[in-house]
Amino acid sequence: MPQQMKFDIPARPALGRGDFYVTESNAVALGLVDTWPDWPNGKLVLVGPNGSGKTHLSHVWCAESGGTMIASRDVALADVPALCDGPVCIEDVERVAGDAAAENALFHIHNLVLANGHSLLLTATTPPSVWNLDLPDLASRMVGTTVAKMSPPDDLLLSAVIAKLFSDRQIVPMADVIPYLVRWMPRSFEAAGQVVAHLDRAALGTPKGVTRNLARIALAELEFREETAPE
Repeated sequence: MPQQMKFDIPARPALGRGDFYVTESNAVALGLVDTWPDWPNGKLVLVGPNGSGKTHLSHVWCAESGGTMIASRDVALADVPALCDGPVCIEDVERVAGDAAAENALFHIHNLVLANGHSLLLTATTPPSVWNLDLPDLASRMVGTTVAKMSPPDDLLLSAVIAKLFSDRQIVPMADVIPYLVRWMPRSFEAAGQVVAHLDRAALGTPKGVTRNLARIALAELEFREETAPE
């Protein structure tokens, strides 16, 4: 039987409100983000591990608030007055720590956004108290910001995230693949992304696509598979 042809099409993440899956592990964070017009002092820090959905939720917030999203690596060169003409979301904020220009720019963005009566959403993997910012005035303002935590995924959310990652890559796995992955892979969104990307590459040109056996092999190759995992 000739091998099934498959084009290696880049994944296009779906980042709309309807694509954000809500379970107990992220419902509180979503609820806080949804109350953005009433945030204490007009700002919120969204904290969670890599791949936990912070970027997705930030896109949802920007769409609803009319906000502009910017990465922390770009804040030092930002046009601050223009940026602060509306709500602002800054991703991976803790990465500005130790960069004098970036910390100074973040300080001015923080002050001007709020002075203009807009909201400020920040994302990070850790809470502000451990960012090790050098600028004392910036550090005090960050520590005084309300924190919304995104917890590690439960089974329902991890299943939904894996299904979404497959969908983003236009992959339809066999029905038993996702339950198998959820049971035996590490319980993190970062691992989910690695597994799906690995399976996407491994399934290229195979006639059966993503099967449970291919998932088992992928977990072993990534050193994610538990010794007790069934064949």
